[in-house]
Amino acid sequence: MNKFNYLKINKYKKIRYLKYSQKNTTYIVFLHGFMSDLEGKKPKAFLNFAKKNGLGFLALEYSGHGKSSGKFTNGNISKWTKETTLLIKKIIKKNKIILVGSSMGSWIALNQFKFFKKQIIGFLGIGSAPQFLEGLMWNKFSKKMRKEITKNGIINLKHGNYEYPISYQLIKDGRKNKVFDNKIYEKFKVTMIHGQKDESVPVSYSKKILKIFVNSKKKMVVIKNGDHSLSSPRWLSIIKKELKIIIN
Repeated sequence: MNKFNYLKINKYKKIRYLKYSQKNTTYIVFLHGFMSDLEGKKPKAFLNFAKKNGLGFLALEYSGHGKSSGKFTNGNISKWTKETTLLIKKIIKKNKIILVGSSMGSWIALNQFKFFKKQIIGFLGIGSAPQFLEGLMWNKFSKKMRKEITKNGIINLKHGNYEYPISYQLIKDGRKNKVFDNKIYEKFKVTMIHGQKDESVPVSYSKKILKIFVNSKKKMVVIKNGDHSLSSPRWLSIIKKELKIIIN
């Protein structure tokens, strides 16, 4: 059983996280997706991978997610980015970092390059979805939906078996966190993995991320028949293989 920790950020906010501390070694930082948590298969797979390979590990649940405090509808990309930055500074300190972002987690990961450029050595994205709030939500909303969210400040979106409460402040904050026009010139190992049959996020999103990294060693892996979450043992073994290449 993995033991979770909590970091008290202020009187009202505490963030749940999972860590495996190692001295003087590289850390894998796993950043989960939108309305996700650390109970899934991916965080456990990466934690075990870190232990097996003598690496440190950190994963957190952003506010309003999982067992972290806060209301989901009060959260946004800026806040979740800030919480991630804080945890990295507190737990990883000056160690090297490999960022692993799942879906929205890749957006949060890209925002970390502003703060940890000298520490980051690699970035692996899984079904990456930066700027999805505009491209995959707002731009696809009907006039009626836009009117509803603008007037009420919130809209409940149905996607598959899930319902997502989307706040207008979240959409607006997303516009302050544009990343696709950024250019990063430092050299990193960057691998994007995307399911060919991802019904939530098009493969083009991962391809756009690779364009951000001008001088990096870049790789695009499209998994045949792969879905958005890529959590099956077979797909996870492909992801771990790619992660190993980034480390070596």
